[in-house]
Amino acid sequence: MKAPVVWVTGSLAVAIVLTTSFLIATTASRGETTSFASSAGPLTVHTVASGLVNPWGLAFLPDQRMLVTERPGRMRIVTPQGQVSPPLRGVPEVWASGQGGLLDVALDKSFADNATLYFCFAERAGNGGRTAVARAKLDETGPPRLDDVKIIFRQDGPLSKGLHYGCRIAQAPDGNLFVTLGEHSFTPNEAQNLGNHLGKLIHITPDGAAASDNPFLGRGDARAEIWSYGHRNPQGLAFNPASGDLWEIEHGPRGGDEVNIIGKANNYGWPVIGFGIDYSGSKIHEATAKDGMQQPIKYWVPSIAPSGMAFYSGALFPAWKGSLFTGALAGQALVRLSLDGDKVSGEERLLKELGERIREVRQGPDGALYLLTDNAAGRILRVAPAGK
Repeated sequence: MKAPVVWVTGSLAVAIVLTTSFLIATTASRGETTSFASSAGPLTVHTVASGLVNPWGLAFLPDQRMLVTERPGRMRIVTPQGQVSPPLRGVPEVWASGQGGLLDVALDKSFADNATLYFCFAERAGNGGRTAVARAKLDETGPPRLDDVKIIFRQDGPLSKGLHYGCRIAQAPDGNLFVTLGEHSFTPNEAQNLGNHLGKLIHITPDGAAASDNPFLGRGDARAEIWSYGHRNPQGLAFNPASGDLWEIEHGPRGGDEVNIIGKANNYGWPVIGFGIDYSGSKIHEATAKDGMQQPIKYWVPSIAPSGMAFYSGALFPAWKGSLFTGALAGQALVRLSLDGDKVSGEERLLKELGERIREVRQGPDGALYLLTDNAAGRILRVAPAGK
């Protein structure tokens, strides 16, 4: 069992950033550019596109255009110059209620050859919702559309009333998919129940079957797709290029957001252990640690509501190479974690003056960081060193 490495309070993190900063301005609509401070020098933040409704997921096409999801159920293509396409046809109906809707999107590793992509969404079922994963092909022979759409996975278990879908996708080098699934908020104990998919991280083939190396394959009391369990609402998932390990970020309640390194068959403890309290102020957890349950490598108290996840490997920010970036919804910032192997060695909170809920962060093919802001007039932001 790993010991938690870093606990940084909001006030300490702000103090750290202020000691390394230069100074700032503020921004608005498409085409506008502003400068912000950072430990790597002044940053230019450019609004690539605006007017997107709660954009959630972003994937770069081979020609540097962006495939972007909007939570109400639309998928669009955005050019580097900020031209936004009409909604793509072929997107299945989503349940856009509460936190649900059209969520993450990811390109297949062989997209240039097969035009295949995957997306995750909240699907209406009975009197609630569940997480579903679909595969499709992007057809641009006419107006862009999704063809050959097939739902390859549907979450099993008590239905959501509109909360905690998880829904981040990461494709492994062998082509199989890892997908995060939330525990639907009102049923937290289901995260410990291997008999359903709530509060789990699943490992499936591109056709939706359980991957052949899954730990609970063949067990009658467990779902074959499960890779790890004891998760709350995971909103970030990515492979660390330095180690090849799969890392995950999830929301805690009031306090206790976590960064975890994912291992096969591991139990990450929710709701038995953790570092937060209920929104009412009451106690949730038995303790902060327990035998057989994994500790996070970092947690936040108070919560920042982290969302999206990217390991930086580009050349535009040489001082930040190897850093882990995540957006902060409640924290309204871009958060940079400096790493020493599998330990978090520091934290920097960027773009606080922007005052935006950051839903997604991706490294672009040009080495810049691209962000999605989460509101009814959401934007795509490009973050780069000043003058680049």
